[in-house]
Amino acid sequence: MRVVTWNLWWRFGPWETRQKAILTALRELRPDVVGLQEVWAAGGENQAEWLAGELGMHWAWAPSPAPERWRRRIGDPTVDIGNAVLSRWPVTDRRTLRLPAPADVDDGRLALFTRLAAPSYDIPFFTTHLTSAPDGSAVRCSQVTALAEFVAEHRGDTPFPTIVTGDFNALPDSEEIRLFGGRRTAPVVPGQVFLDAWRYADPAAPAITWDRANAHVPAGPGPGGRIDYIHVGPPGPDGLGRVRAVRRAGDGPVDGTWPSDHAAVVADLGDTPTDRGPGHRPGR
Repeated sequence: MRVVTWNLWWRFGPWETRQKAILTALRELRPDVVGLQEVWAAGGENQAEWLAGELGMHWAWAPSPAPERWRRRIGDPTVDIGNAVLSRWPVTDRRTLRLPAPADVDDGRLALFTRLAAPSYDIPFFTTHLTSAPDGSAVRCSQVTALAEFVAEHRGDTPFPTIVTGDFNALPDSEEIRLFGGRRTAPVVPGQVFLDAWRYADPAAPAITWDRANAHVPAGPGPGGRIDYIHVGPPGPDGLGRVRAVRRAGDGPVDGTWPSDHAAVVADLGDTPTDRGPGHRPGR
C-alpha cells in the first residue's frame, strides 16, 4: 500500500500552473492514500475534489475554521484552506480536531481523521498541519498532545496500524516529534507509539522536505530540514502494515514548475499479513 503526505502550498505562487504539476506528480506515484495540507477551496471548486476526480479516488476535506490570516497573505477573502485525504477506498467515517494555539498564532490548524474501507480491513488514517512559528515548539507540543489523544479516540479496533501524516513543521530530533512518537520519551497516551517511517529510508537518500534548492522556498540562513512525516503504528499480525520503503517525491520541477514549496514523502507499507519488508525483525 502506497501512502503519500504532501503540503500543497495553498494558493501561493503560480498556483494554477502548480496545480497541473501536482497532478502529474501524483499520477506518477499512483498512491493508495494521500494526506494533504494547505488545500484550497473557492468559488464552488475544491482542489482535493478535483485531484480525486482526476485520479479516480475518494476524498474528504476539512476547512480551517479561522482562515482570515491566510487570506490576508494573498489578498483574497474568498479562498478557504484546509486538510484533505484522497483514498483508493471509500471513506466511511471522518472527524476533525482544531489544534490548540494561543490567539497570537492561531490560524485555524487542524487534524483530520478518516476511516478507509479497504477490502480486508479498515484503515485509520489521519493528516495534520502544525503551527509553523519558528519559536513555536511549546505550541507544537500542545498540538501533538491533542493530536495523540484524538488518534487514541478514533483509531478503533482494526489489524492495520494507524497512519498519521502531515506537515509537523518540526525537525526529527525536536521535542514535539519525540513526544508524539512516544519512543524516545513517555508517550502522551500510555501504550500508543508511532514509528517515523523515514527510519527505513536509504541513509544516502535526500531527506529534506523544506529545501532551499526549491525555487519556491525563500532564501535565508540554514539548509532547510525534514518537517513532513508519515508516522505508522506498530505492525499488525505477521507484519501487516510494516514499512517496506520510503522516499521523497515531488522534489523537482515538472515542465519547469516546482509543484509546491514542500517535497512529498512516500511510504510503501505491507498490505498482507505475510508481507515482511526491510523493517521485519525475526521473532517480533
